[in-house]
Amino acid sequence: MEVHRHLGPGLLESVYETCLCQELADEGVKFERQVMLPVTYKTRPIDAAYRIDLLVAGKVIVEIKAVEKLLPIHEAQLLTYLRLARLPPGLLLNFQNVVLRHGIRRLSLKPPLT
Repeated sequence: MEVHRHLGPGLLESVYETCLCQELADEGVKFERQVMLPVTYKTRPIDAAYRIDLLVAGKVIVEIKAVEKLLPIHEAQLLTYLRLARLPPGLLLNFQNVVLRHGIRRLSLKPPLT
């Protein structure tokens, strides 16, 4: 919220990511930036490396967007990252909103049906 309050909408994702990392570091929160996410196809690793914007405390994936509107594909992207990383919670943050809370989505993988 602090980053959006200070900068507002209209900048590139990379700017928001850098500033969010600064805020997390200032608060002493452990995080990793641009974490490589390996992809395996039928037991074979493939050369299509994806990067997680932020991995907070080794547990929460944060995907940063600066788009006019969050689309279902943005949620699908985060859900795929969660599945590949085998992590349940994730946050999708869209900084391109006048009010940031309208651009926050918390997503998690649904537990498998038994």
